[in-house]
Amino acid sequence: MVGKTAGGNAAFHNFHNDYVHIEDPNERRRLALAEIDKAPFGWYHVRAVVVAGIGFFTDAYDIFAINLVTAMLGVVYWHTAAKKPGTIPEHSDTAIKVATSGGTVLGQVGFGILADLVGRKKMYGLELILIIFCTLAQSLSAPSPAMSIVGLLIFWRVMMGIGIGGDYPLSSIITSEFATTKWRGAMMGAVFAMQGIGQFTAAMICLIVTSGFKESLLLGKSAATCTGDCALAVDKMWRIIIGFGAVPGCIALYFRLTIPETPRYTFDVARDVEKADQDAKAYIAGKSEGKPDRMTQAAVVQHAEGTLEIPKASWGDFMRHYMQWKHGKVLLGTAGSWFFLDVAFYGLGLNNSIILTAIGYSKGDSMYKIFYNTAVGNLILVCAGAIPGYWVTVATVDTIGRKPIQFMGFTMLTIIFAAIGFAYNRLLDHTGGLLALYVLCQFFFNFGPNATTFIVPGECFPTRYRSTSHGISAASGKVGAIIAQTIFGPLRTRGTPTTKNPNPWLNHIMEIFALFMLCGLFTTFLIPETKRKTLEELAGEVPGTANYDPATAGHDGLGAAPNYRGTSEGGDSGSGSGAEKVAV
Repeated sequence: MVGKTAGGNAAFHNFHNDYVHIEDPNERRRLALAEIDKAPFGWYHVRAVVVAGIGFFTDAYDIFAINLVTAMLGVVYWHTAAKKPGTIPEHSDTAIKVATSGGTVLGQVGFGILADLVGRKKMYGLELILIIFCTLAQSLSAPSPAMSIVGLLIFWRVMMGIGIGGDYPLSSIITSEFATTKWRGAMMGAVFAMQGIGQFTAAMICLIVTSGFKESLLLGKSAATCTGDCALAVDKMWRIIIGFGAVPGCIALYFRLTIPETPRYTFDVARDVEKADQDAKAYIAGKSEGKPDRMTQAAVVQHAEGTLEIPKASWGDFMRHYMQWKHGKVLLGTAGSWFFLDVAFYGLGLNNSIILTAIGYSKGDSMYKIFYNTAVGNLILVCAGAIPGYWVTVATVDTIGRKPIQFMGFTMLTIIFAAIGFAYNRLLDHTGGLLALYVLCQFFFNFGPNATTFIVPGECFPTRYRSTSHGISAASGKVGAIIAQTIFGPLRTRGTPTTKNPNPWLNHIMEIFALFMLCGLFTTFLIPETKRKTLEELAGEVPGTANYDPATAGHDGLGAAPNYRGTSEGGDSGSGSGAEKVAV
């Protein structure tokens, strides 16, 4: 038996001694995880959300800022172009934006697999270092005779995209594995909602920088005539906007590099029961990690290797697990839903200029007014639809549930896209209606599948494959984003553009997006409802529950079943023995 440790009082409870008398590693695992699941919401949960959320803030800032920056690049590097001087060529604009999505696919799959192979702690922070370095490299880039600015930005944005991609599975599963069951959805939703704050900040920084260089920008009446001091000011502006994206990442880096390994990973994959037990207690106590006795740790690892009920992770077990339809359909549902969503989500983002024109924020009589109107217009659109949608999800996801919100979101988006598509020509004469439908789209994207496709994959898979599965699901979404940017983007101008309708094929694209939303509606039926269920229950590892699967749990179900009464409702954790309150 492990020896007790000294200390502990009303303010600093000695969690170590609660389970020190339990020799069975499976029982210690159940009790330690139940302590996390039923813990009342506290500052350590807020800290976890902030640390993970700053990464998503940075991700959204870097992705969204480039939409504002490409117009500035045109002024600086294409002011002498024979065709449309001062405007970046469409193929260069698309290549720079798609580069990030391409890198993100690699990062989501690569970091997702590595987090399951070597651990969450070892990978968390590395992706943020990559984002910070590549962000600064972009802001310092300049063309040379051998390399154009487009080539440099594509390279650095692919590398930055790899880091951004890694943030998706890591932040999601680390938040879910440390979260209390009662508020897990809200915590994960709050992490993802930082994307809206990142978009808002990118537009705000653009507005601030534009105001700072107002006098120089007033010298240029248009992109073609913005030369001399005006062009110099624009060159400084885009570098400041891009470079600022590294600031929040630097703030969060220390906290990411010093987190403990998640107890679930240490139990189920590393199979180090003693270390996981200590990490669970340290997390709740607000410490960086547990520090078990090395001799005891080695002895427990050796003892647990042959007695832990959870199957050991391997490529063979991975294939056997997902070859079963009951598990494979869940991965198909999460990946398919994310794919269908992102085709329309990023496709709609390509058409911001149409909405900005509708609300009078697309033009100006000087470069100052043009950049100012663009920044203010984007602030209006983000505040009107995106940010409210994110936070309504945070407020309701643990009461309404993930599946109903996703189902409702896809349904509303199908209707709205169909309305825009079939009534597009009439909406051009009623720009207020077009604006209202656009804002509704943004709202139901975020109070809908854009949030739930991030939350559900972080909950519904077993610990040993949770990161890989989330990475595959997220990468499917970014493949959809690439399709939207490379295929549907150019299709907008198919036909004969006119002054009134410069995108003659846009109505058909909206109709296609409605079909994609309908497909997402059907893939929603494949995912489970994860509201207020423990991660072990969702993985089929808890005997006596609806999802229980002896093959997944690794035994025949004859062992003692833990009693999770109260844990999934976030009951009072107290300070007494967890064995008395949690185990049967």
